[in-house]
Amino acid sequence: MKGVLEIDKEEFSEILEKTFSEIVHFFNSLDEISTQPNVKLEHQNLSYKGLGSKKVLEYFQQAVKPIISGSSGPKYWGFVTGGATPAALIGDFLATIYDQNTQRINQGGDISALLEVETVKMLLDFFSLPDSFAGGFVTGATMSNFTCLATARQWAGHQINKNYALEGVSSDDFVILSAEPHSSVVKCLSMLGIGSNNIVFVKKKDETREALDVEDLEQKLELYKAKQIIISTSGGTVNTVDFDDMKSISILKEKYNFWWHIDAAFGGFANILDEYKHLLEGWENADSIAVDCHKWMNVPYENAVYFIRKEHSGLQMQVFQNSNAAYLGNPEDNFSYGNFTPENSRRFRALPVWFTLKAYGKEGYQDIVRNNILNAQKFSVFVENHPALQLLSETRLNCVCFSLKENPEKSSKLLDIINENEKIFMTPTKLNHKAGIRAAFVNWRTSDKDLDVAFKEIQFALDKMDI
Repeated sequence: MKGVLEIDKEEFSEILEKTFSEIVHFFNSLDEISTQPNVKLEHQNLSYKGLGSKKVLEYFQQAVKPIISGSSGPKYWGFVTGGATPAALIGDFLATIYDQNTQRINQGGDISALLEVETVKMLLDFFSLPDSFAGGFVTGATMSNFTCLATARQWAGHQINKNYALEGVSSDDFVILSAEPHSSVVKCLSMLGIGSNNIVFVKKKDETREALDVEDLEQKLELYKAKQIIISTSGGTVNTVDFDDMKSISILKEKYNFWWHIDAAFGGFANILDEYKHLLEGWENADSIAVDCHKWMNVPYENAVYFIRKEHSGLQMQVFQNSNAAYLGNPEDNFSYGNFTPENSRRFRALPVWFTLKAYGKEGYQDIVRNNILNAQKFSVFVENHPALQLLSETRLNCVCFSLKENPEKSSKLLDIINENEKIFMTPTKLNHKAGIRAAFVNWRTSDKDLDVAFKEIQFALDKMDI
């Protein structure tokens, strides 16, 4: 009697056809799929005998599909959630089918690591960054920041002849300076043993800004010059997309010895537009940069890239090398991403990025970024012109922070009503001590018709609150 696995193998083409129909239906329906389905999933005990893929797919379509949110669609503006371009989806499907463990560049029969190297070069060109950087793919901005900051930690030890990868960390040896670090950076400091409480906060330009005050930064560089200094800066803060002054920090780097890291998870995409390049002028002088591809590059989740200057590759390898696995070979003789990234098992993440870059080019992404910035500007005009609403900050790029003009603390109730109606989705925020709402535009599909839906939904919620 055949087992269910053997039956699945024989019926694989039919199963894929049914799955393909589901994929196409979801992709074509994203405009209408609920942004926050209000349905619970009923628990079922695991059966001893498997059902087979066809029956599981049928059950999924009945019980699970109705509560899958349209988070990759045009009206989901929570967090900074991109969609997925058609080409990126193709690349991601193929990455799953090929199922490569992307490691060595001269691994027999497998070119996935070579294509990753090629994709990194394409991205450096895309962002107008010099080839003095090397890079690789990780799961997201958190692990990109982690890879960069782990190398920065090793650099700090190297300055005083310590190998933290071997000896462990003494936080008294160095200091972390930052003004508005993303939560992922703070998490990384915790994971790296540096301690999330050990950030020395630099003053901000003023109470309306999230960018650091360069004068205060220099004062702190003088104050801590006896220690090894790591500066973590923002290439677009998560709330207001504020940028630290890269040009001024570049000048300070000529005067002081510090590791300069830039978290440019989605703000780095400003550099592909001539009219916004000034926001990142000087970022090419950083030691490390984190960019999240599953945000504004619109590839499926678990996809980000790090850029670290090649001169630091030895330090990077000290942190991540597989030193006690003889079967992996000598890391100095045979380049492997397993010796330069946190993961030993690595998905072929470069493939969806390679596909979408090849398919749409820089011009295609310029259109996406410009459109999203225009989305944000139109949304801001709506807020500014509405008697019950106010902007909490200047809209610099693609994120809009706003609140109720009277009683801003009730903005959370307004947001609950908006999200519960399942047409659009936004997230809460707090800025300048005021509670608010944040809309992040990074999806290639978002258009004026989606904004029109949003404006109606916001007005509906205001009417319901009798405002």
